Amino acid sequence: MRIVGAMRTGVAAAACGVLVMSLAACGGSDGSGSKAKGDGGSGGGADRQVRTADLKHIPDVGARLRKQIPADSRQVVAVYGAGRNSADSTVVLYTKNGSTWDRTRSWEGHNGKKGWTTDHTEGDKRSPVGVFTLSDAGGVLGDPGARLPYTESASFQAPHYWAKSYWHDFDYVIAIDYNRVKGTSPNDPTRPQGQSKGGGIWLHMDHGSGTSACVSLPKSGMRYLLRTLDPDQHPMVVMGDEADLKS
Repeated sequence: MRIVGAMRTGVAAAACGVLVMSLAACGGSDGSGSKAKGDGGSGGGADRQVRTADLKHIPDVGARLRKQIPADSRQVVAVYGAGRNSADSTVVLYTKNGSTWDRTRSWEGHNGKKGWTTDHTEGDKRSPVGVFTLSDAGGVLGDPGARLPYTESASFQAPHYWAKSYWHDFDYVIAIDYNRVKGTSPNDPTRPQGQSKGGGIWLHMDHGSGTSACVSLPKSGMRYLLRTLDPDQHPMVVMGDEADLKS
């Protein structure tokens, strides 16, 4: 059921006071003012429609993480980091048909500026390795037809003292359920594991370089995921660098 009523609007407004903290976990200019590839926020990298059927498992994901994907999940976003200390990644949507997975679509993207970690902490500039649910979405722009509950709010807007290339990062976001309360707006500030463990980690629009902890992909990719990820299919994200994914 889509939640666009007063409750979620109120949550977004309440979170606005701590928005800078939340957004800093997610993106945030490093102050360099460097220009990103492509236009503001849309990012580079065209959609790749490649349907490879009859995959028994999500490729290049080892048994340890594979066991954390629920049996009833039929949509998995896999984020393949280029390396432990790399900000470059490839984002792939897999869809389960029967007992096998189809590689449905892929995009070039980015993760934390300093790469990946299995013990994420606030401000480490690394994305957390792991398997997480995808439950809630939102953004500055209006709902593009999302199946996940969607919160439209100006409170998602990136601060304009960040480099201009970052201004559209949060036009669309999907919350990664790391240290957050599911069923709330992505910018809800609650951190069940404590502030030191970070939070506000999202899938969001790409600005052409690494983030502070989030995963970014082109606008077209975000629109596709928002219109495709279905709560009834129990969507998940499995993410990390090559070595940790395979371990």
